[in-house]
Amino acid sequence: MSLGLGWKLHGDGNLSGPDDVVAPDERLGWGKTVGLGAQHVVAMFGATFVFPLIMGLNPQLAIMMSGIATIAFLLIVQGKVPSYLGTSASFVGGVAAIRAQGGESKEVTGAILVAGLVLALVGLLIHFLGSGVLHKVLPPVVTGAVVMLIGFNLAPVVANIYWPQDQWVAFFVMVFTIVCAVAFRGFISRIAIFLALIFGTVLSWVLDKTVGEITSVLGGATEATSHFRTNFSGVKDAALFGFPSQTTVAADGKEVVGWHTPSFSMAAILLVLPAVIALIAENTGHVKAVAEMTGHDLDPVMGRAIAADGVGTVLASAVGGSPTTTYAENIGVMAATRVYSTAAYYVAAVVAIIFGLSPKFGALVASVPGGVLGGITVVLYGMIGLLGAKIWKENGVDFGNPINLVPIAAGIIMGVGDVKLKFTDNFSLTGIALGTIVAVGGYHLAKALAPRELRDRAAAGPGGTVLTVGGTDTYGDSDGVDDLYQGDDRR
Repeated sequence: MSLGLGWKLHGDGNLSGPDDVVAPDERLGWGKTVGLGAQHVVAMFGATFVFPLIMGLNPQLAIMMSGIATIAFLLIVQGKVPSYLGTSASFVGGVAAIRAQGGESKEVTGAILVAGLVLALVGLLIHFLGSGVLHKVLPPVVTGAVVMLIGFNLAPVVANIYWPQDQWVAFFVMVFTIVCAVAFRGFISRIAIFLALIFGTVLSWVLDKTVGEITSVLGGATEATSHFRTNFSGVKDAALFGFPSQTTVAADGKEVVGWHTPSFSMAAILLVLPAVIALIAENTGHVKAVAEMTGHDLDPVMGRAIAADGVGTVLASAVGGSPTTTYAENIGVMAATRVYSTAAYYVAAVVAIIFGLSPKFGALVASVPGGVLGGITVVLYGMIGLLGAKIWKENGVDFGNPINLVPIAAGIIMGVGDVKLKFTDNFSLTGIALGTIVAVGGYHLAKALAPRELRDRAAAGPGGTVLTVGGTDTYGDSDGVDDLYQGDDRR
């Protein structure tokens, strides 16, 4: 069995012109390939360590495991689907719900590991049954609803945890994020979240030096205290090179998350399982976009790609890392360079692993103030939710049809409102889990019971639409590839 490691040298190892294309099984000279790999690291870097921070996981470990997961992905798809696997935002809502119920990091990663196994099994089924089964089970009306409730369910996290820690820093970071995302074109707009994180941290440091301490309730605390916005003491004490530290409990009882072995809780698992639906749609859209750009028929490896993402998530969460997903930013790099060589992705993966072996880097990321995260997440969570509406729009979902309207409406309100359905003292369905079950199950029940004319109208049009890298891009236009990759640099 070929693993896709035998790259042919493209021409003389150089690009011959702006329209020259390097196929996945080709490579440029190794010097240029290393440079392209480093560019892929920059593209994925911001979101890959922002989302572990938001989920309360270790960003240093997340960066390292993203490299390992990427290598596993490329091997499983036999080098036919160039992709980088970074931290997934699809799990953020479920993780926030677990944290709100007092769940520890080991329960979070245990739930994510199970979701990864489910995703891998779904990929195997698709490999043997064909990709058409996806759109029958998860039509765009359902996928859009799940993405929407995942995003909007997070609103209380912003309002009650991050924003109050420093409301004015959060406000200015929010404004900065919006300006970067809409006023600039190309790469600047792509890394708006990353730039906002840097801006907010610098702003917090300046305010500490000029204004002094602030009084607020820090994340995980119950009472307000006076403190500086920034604390870089951990950066100074951390080693430059070394494996991420093990999870410990500080003297104040607060968890200091690092690597750890997962534990399993049914309540936690049910809260993150809906993310699998978003990941299935996301990976489907990724493969379609790459197929469109490379001109290769990748439907035969669709199931492999989905299963490979599941395997990547299992590998990462098994040691306490973050869930993985294919990254749209890296597709953007491929579209801009016309270099689809998987050799560049292997280089990117190795560079990420090296970054992940620096505790000093991990401590720097962990020092980001809560107010900064407040300004970022208020934009990010809303974007994730609104992508659900974008899925509906691009696929022509008809909400004049009660099959689409009624069960989806109920599911979204249950998910966003965190409605609880209690079965016993120890088991209940709530929020995202309950909303997803109602949306998916209710839709198929309604479709089975409705008159034929309503069932015929419920068909929602072409395409698999996706939530990506924390919800910043979608695929699902009639041509199967988003405008971001048409060469005009629109978002």
